[in-house]
Amino acid sequence: MVMQELSEEDTKFRYITPVIEKSGWAKSDISMEYFFTDGKIIVHGQKVTRGERKRADYLLHKNNIPLAIVEAKKYSATVDTGLQQAMEYAQILKVPFVYSSNGKGFIEHDFFTGTERELKLDNFPTQDELWQRYLVGNSLTDKSAAAILQPDYFNPFENRKPRYYQRIAIDKTVEAVIKGQRRILIVMATGTGKTFTAFQIVWKLIKSKTVGRVLYLADRNILIDQTMMQDFKPFKKIMCKVENKTLNSAYEIFFSLYQQLSGDEGKEPFRQFKPEFFDLIIVDECHRGSAKADSEWRKILNYFKGAINIGLTATPKENNEVSNQTYFGAPVFTYSLKQGIEDGFLAPYKVIRINIDKDLEGWKPARGMLDLNGLQIPDEIFSQPDFDRILVIEERTKLVAHRVTEWLKANGRYSKTIIFCVDIEHAERMRRALINENADIVKENSNYIMKITGDDDAGKKSLDYFIDPTEKFPTVATTSELLTTGVDCKTCKLIVIDKIINSPITFKQIIGRGTRLFPDYDKNYFTIMDFRNATRLFFDPDFDGAPIIISEGDNPPPDDNGNAPSDEPPETPTPSPRQKYYVNGVEVDILNEIVQYIGNDDKLITESLTAYSKKNILKRYATLDSFINDWAGADKTAAIIDELIAQGVFIEELRKSSGKSAEIFDDFDLILHVAYDKKPLTRRERAANVKKRGYLYKYSDACQKVLSALLEKYQDGGISELENLQVLRNAPFSNIGSPATIVKLFGGKSEYLKAVKQLKKFIYEAA
Repeated sequence: MVMQELSEEDTKFRYITPVIEKSGWAKSDISMEYFFTDGKIIVHGQKVTRGERKRADYLLHKNNIPLAIVEAKKYSATVDTGLQQAMEYAQILKVPFVYSSNGKGFIEHDFFTGTERELKLDNFPTQDELWQRYLVGNSLTDKSAAAILQPDYFNPFENRKPRYYQRIAIDKTVEAVIKGQRRILIVMATGTGKTFTAFQIVWKLIKSKTVGRVLYLADRNILIDQTMMQDFKPFKKIMCKVENKTLNSAYEIFFSLYQQLSGDEGKEPFRQFKPEFFDLIIVDECHRGSAKADSEWRKILNYFKGAINIGLTATPKENNEVSNQTYFGAPVFTYSLKQGIEDGFLAPYKVIRINIDKDLEGWKPARGMLDLNGLQIPDEIFSQPDFDRILVIEERTKLVAHRVTEWLKANGRYSKTIIFCVDIEHAERMRRALINENADIVKENSNYIMKITGDDDAGKKSLDYFIDPTEKFPTVATTSELLTTGVDCKTCKLIVIDKIINSPITFKQIIGRGTRLFPDYDKNYFTIMDFRNATRLFFDPDFDGAPIIISEGDNPPPDDNGNAPSDEPPETPTPSPRQKYYVNGVEVDILNEIVQYIGNDDKLITESLTAYSKKNILKRYATLDSFINDWAGADKTAAIIDELIAQGVFIEELRKSSGKSAEIFDDFDLILHVAYDKKPLTRRERAANVKKRGYLYKYSDACQKVLSALLEKYQDGGISELENLQVLRNAPFSNIGSPATIVKLFGGKSEYLKAVKQLKKFIYEAA
């Protein structure tokens, strides 16, 4: 083989890999074909596909600490061809050294110094050389870096290793600790593994003897129990849960609710330990109400003031009363919802916005009208924020329950569903309305629909079953606040919002209940059904951005009832701000529904999906001819469709816009119709046109019989039937002969494929 013809794989095999290994890199420290994302999930209709995964040719590391990326290109390329691509990957992975090679030499980019240099092929740096440069660049020493080099905890039976972003969070946090930083904030979107990341951090710090005793604080039992039973399980012999306000110094890791450590001033249970007892305190969900300076966990942190503090949150809270950043400082690492969806680690969503007539138009009682309890209803117009908070219209509750049930019947009656209501009383009424809509299942299992709220012991006891993927019941949960945060329901497919939400933090926490992926249970995306226009918050420019600290004197945003922010624990049964009135006999209807998907720019599409698809088709194929040529010449037209779907073309929506049955049109004609204003032809019409033009007559009778059968297959099932050789194994081809016999009729496989390609060309020439 001539050197200039060496492929990228040949170049890696012959030159690059041997050189790296000769430089002293052990095979265990070389990860080849390192995939670090899963590929974005693309939803089209009820089907999903994966986008392209990001991959580095080589990732070089020391004890799992990434040091360098090497991007290889074919032998004929220039030495720096892959440098910019490798630099892009290195910035994502936080890798300091980057190399590009064509098998003749290397170009190095050093992110610490911002410089580049060319290296001869046999001068690739050793692991020790890059490690020493890493230490210098990070102002570390071999001794201080011991905690970073401490191996991760790994259970071969679970085969669970930190993802790339978790690795960055772990390393950044441990590095901050060994450099003496005492307050550390980690921001990671719900569903991206905050507690797993925290576990690995604690594992490294304890195993390296950087810290001795650890306190893990949370404000809900389920957060403590989930953490101990799942991610922190390997610590089972040295950890305990604080109960009955009693502390036992025999353990190394303590889990506690704030409430267990709180008490009368000066007599709090945490004072059973000396101030220097804990070396590290982790505050889970540190965005919650306890973020205030005079809150319970602040008292605990102030007492154990010598301990390192790590705050974990998906939604940092910043206003003039509450500030995570003011206490913890800027996050050492942030991984957003948007990035998680883009990388394919989080489930994308579609939104169904439902507008109810009375919500938009308002409702006014007749003068002197009494409610169901004999109370006179105020003579005023009630609007969406009032419903279920001040005024209860029974028909509205039933309408919401009916629409939710319609979705369940269309998408799976046992799809885990959470319905967020205005308050506990609303959650109970919604539960009853849903039971009546789903009596056929409820009579078989009364736990099909349950209210899970802070005041309901039976509901709270069923929570473990609700979040367990292997448990069918309960399937539908109505709640107010209890399920807003920290509840790990991996299989939740539908989130219903029937409460006013003004807080982006609350909204993001609610959305987080659906963002976990669980393909084993067919959970690849989730649906948000919005009855109160809460999804407008997706369009807030700061929705997935960095938190902004509101300076003293600025007004904090009101809560869902229009009141000033409160530090009350969730679902405390406080009195309503006004008397509630109950009415029935009011006609309530759905005015319209708007379905929105995430576009290829990671934002909700606000225009029609057909218009959006047309725009993206024309981005890829500016002219009709360019599209037809690519389509007719493709070995597999499915590859073109997959590419267009990845670029934001909603094929299923195009089918709906065609005005005819989906089965009679090829994807080709749908695209022609929408993007180029061409009249679509059915597959039957296209097959008839081929026969009329006499294309088949140039072949022998036997070959004509094969091609005619292929046309029939195309007419019934689409172009993919022609592109798959396996079709020859089925009837009617099996009646003609074996695939080998059929191919021989055309003079061999290449001639058969040429005939099929020509047939495809004639099928689409009528365009």
